[in-house]
Amino acid sequence: MLVRHRNAIILTTIIALSGVLVAQRVTADSSGASATQADGSPTQIAALPRYIDAGDGHTCVVLDSAAVKCFGSATSGQIGSGGTAALGDASAEMGDALIAVNLGAGRTVRAISTGTAHTCALLDDATVKCFGEGDNGRLGSGATTDIGRSAAVMGDALAAVQLGSGRTAKAIATGAAHSCALLDNDNVKCWGANDDGQLGLGDSDARGDAAGEMGDALPAVSLGLSVGVRVTAITAGDAHTCALLSSGAVKCWGAGSNGRLGSGDEESRGDAGGEMGASLPTVDLGRGRTAKAISAGAAHTCAIRDTNDVVCWGVGATGRLGTGAEDDIGNDAGEMGSELVAVSLGSGRTAVAISAGASHSCAVLDNFSAKCWGDGANGRLGTGTQNDIGDQPNELGDNLAALSLGTSRTVRAIVAGVAHTCVVL
Repeated sequence: MLVRHRNAIILTTIIALSGVLVAQRVTADSSGASATQADGSPTQIAALPRYIDAGDGHTCVVLDSAAVKCFGSATSGQIGSGGTAALGDASAEMGDALIAVNLGAGRTVRAISTGTAHTCALLDDATVKCFGEGDNGRLGSGATTDIGRSAAVMGDALAAVQLGSGRTAKAIATGAAHSCALLDNDNVKCWGANDDGQLGLGDSDARGDAAGEMGDALPAVSLGLSVGVRVTAITAGDAHTCALLSSGAVKCWGAGSNGRLGSGDEESRGDAGGEMGASLPTVDLGRGRTAKAISAGAAHTCAIRDTNDVVCWGVGATGRLGTGAEDDIGNDAGEMGSELVAVSLGSGRTAVAISAGASHSCAVLDNFSAKCWGDGANGRLGTGTQNDIGDQPNELGDNLAALSLGTSRTVRAIVAGVAHTCVVL
């Protein structure tokens, strides 16, 4: 069992399901651990491991030294290597040969989050730095220039994202082309692409792509919270964003197609006035049910409920919702709440962590094994085949074997990317 402690050093091995990585030690502090509580119940940070994340074609890991190393595609500078050559496609490029990302003199990393072609890091001083593709302002730099393709723009030359006077961050989330931060005052601010209202600002204008849009000029997302209720975690999908509240409620905004917001329709929310704040509905997870953890995929969303089961909604193609069918859920009335079908994880099994990828989903179970379902292409489910799982009856539950990761190996964290999956053992 992994229990979160301040400044704890956690020694682990990383395995990618679509390839083999050189083993590294990774760590996380109290701001960025993937953990369960002492009683085995999940924390939100268990659902969204903050010291390893998988993007479209790249992966980043925070090491025990609190440095970060990234590998994979570098076309836009998203691995922060100061070049555009992919790393990790040759054995000589990994291990000690893989250089840590330079985020500034003396700076270390608390958390990492990867988008389609960009990466954001939460640093030890509670600032945020982003690098990679700059389109739509997703880096929060006030421009659309890619960052990370040259070493000269990294390190101290890479400016922190301006979050407002005196404001710092305690959590980050990246979508396909937007980024969000949970601030020290429990507000949420998002920047980047906003075609579907994923920034939650009541319009569809991108933020962060021009001067004067960040800092105090960037409004916080209005969630209409009651007194005493705060945001405890955020997650970002392709074009939608969700917040987990201290009450256990979940609110989602942005693109509504396929029901990914869980609102019972396909209306986008946050792209027009009057849709946010108290007007933004909470996701109906069932009578009396609340969420412990949430994870947004490209066009679907999953939650661990207070009963430690997993429910998913949004696009159902390839079985990513784990219902034994391919129907979308949450796009019509009467599909949420008591109608939600929990993912069958096996006899007596419950979930302690969840990760939603582009077209597949994975969970760490209470016995610290892991199971994945949805799109099986490229071996991302780790089943030894490329078959989709979860789109037909009787494919889940005891019929779905746990990932085979080695004798006596258990899973501490899992992340589902676009076409690959990584676990920390």
